[in-house]
Amino acid sequence: MWNFTTGADIAQKDIKKANKKTFNELGILIVLIALCVFIGLFNPVFFTATNAINVLRQISVMGIIAVGEAFVIITSGIDLSVGSFISLGGVSCAAMITAGINPWLGLIFALILGVGLGFASGLCVVKLKLNPFITTLAMLNIVKGISYLISGGLPIDFDNPVAVLGGTVGPIPVPVILMFIIIIIGHIVLTKTEFGRNIFAVGGNEKAAKLSGIRVDRVKFAVYAITGVLAAFAGIITAGNLNSADTAAGSGMELDVIAAAVIGGCSLSGGQGSIVGVLIGAGILGVIRNGFVLLMVSNYWQMITIGLVIIAACAFDMFRRSKQ
Repeated sequence: MWNFTTGADIAQKDIKKANKKTFNELGILIVLIALCVFIGLFNPVFFTATNAINVLRQISVMGIIAVGEAFVIITSGIDLSVGSFISLGGVSCAAMITAGINPWLGLIFALILGVGLGFASGLCVVKLKLNPFITTLAMLNIVKGISYLISGGLPIDFDNPVAVLGGTVGPIPVPVILMFIIIIIGHIVLTKTEFGRNIFAVGGNEKAAKLSGIRVDRVKFAVYAITGVLAAFAGIITAGNLNSADTAAGSGMELDVIAAAVIGGCSLSGGQGSIVGVLIGAGILGVIRNGFVLLMVSNYWQMITIGLVIIAACAFDMFRRSKQ
């Protein structure tokens, strides 16, 4: 007996998936709100507009890169090199500016460098069939080494138009505005475009995606390149904010970015995730850090707490997968 799948059946499945994703995002949002209320009860300063803007500024760089990292994780990959791309973006742009090159050409060059090296990571994963974890861990060292070669291991101070990226528009920091713009674009790409659907398809079942005609290689190349350019852009923003580019910039950021994505609902097994969830995940990390400062809790406990939160998020993801 033939089993036909009708358009109504497909629509019903899509509705169920959408409802499930909304439920996951709502659950993460409730956790964020609960954290805010808890911290605010002990220190009312947390609820001030100044502190809220400060938290958003602190998570802006993380949020920008987490969009690209989410794309990679949804395809069942991972990128551990983003911290070094932050360093490279700022250092390469600053080096060109101090050499007398137009600041905006320096910015474009840094972005092209980010795209190219991100594409190189994708090349190793797709064509050489290397494990994404090992590939991007190696790329972290390669890119960091390039940053040291460019800067000589010393900070590069500069004062130029690129510094506006670290400025403010009224009371709102420019990095926060840029983060929300990229979050919105990332959300639209992931939910409203064919490329976004292909990202989910590749992460959900790569073999099935190939059989359905999806250019899996191109999708993987693209997500690593996108992550590279966003991390380089975040590096330029960081340098603009400080009027200085340093090879130490971005150290450890890769863990924060991956944590934001995982806490936000991106499955390390691939095929699941949302940009809205990633933003909430970044918010949770930012609130925890800010809360620990306001409550005068040791930075060591902050590190332990965030580590436990990541473990809890991964454990929940595995539990959810086993139920499916």
